[in-house]
Amino acid sequence: MRYGSYLRALLRPAVVTAAALMFAFAALPSAADILDDWATVKAPPPIEVKPVTLDGATTALLILDMSKAGCTRRPRCVATVPNVKRLYDAARAGGAMLWYSLGDPKDIVDPGFTPREGEYVQQMGPDKFLGSNLEEKLKGRGIKTVIVCGTSFQGVGIGTGTEAAQRGYKVIVPIDCLSSEDPYMEQYSAWQFFMGGPNVVTRGSTVTRSTMVKFGTPSASN
Repeated sequence: MRYGSYLRALLRPAVVTAAALMFAFAALPSAADILDDWATVKAPPPIEVKPVTLDGATTALLILDMSKAGCTRRPRCVATVPNVKRLYDAARAGGAMLWYSLGDPKDIVDPGFTPREGEYVQQMGPDKFLGSNLEEKLKGRGIKTVIVCGTSFQGVGIGTGTEAAQRGYKVIVPIDCLSSEDPYMEQYSAWQFFMGGPNVVTRGSTVTRSTMVKFGTPSASN
């Protein structure tokens, strides 16, 4: 066989494959971006919540932006108040560190979990590590795990929780202690920690509920 014939025989399958791919791509819908598919997108299956047992000596409970003004204008935030109180009581009893983003203790939405002196700072952004003493406080106490509570879920929840994970902390996300303006924002925020976020975030986060958090001797899986 001449070289030219041999080369044509060798390339023929590749040419046929390329042509088939061209026809396949031509048959695909011509949607330009997600907006064109908006109405057809289906929500992922429900997330999985897991129980956790935490060591109070190395755990911090963060209660973020739970002020009267910020919480009372969100009915979903008001609904989380008993759950935050439940974690507050457990954290105090378990010897955990408490830290708040709050301008004045008198502004807390529920006096049942009022911060003590030195436990709060005023920080208005979604990432509470920026411009605050949070990192200093965590390192000073030897904290390894943070529980994130507050409002809004898509703001301080994602902002502080994902940053904590990227800084090497284990992040506990009690979905009944984080609120938003509407359920969709809470849904995509919870999905961010469960599966939708960067690997460093999903790998370092546990999604749970306040009723599933205990303080004691941690199990090997936690």
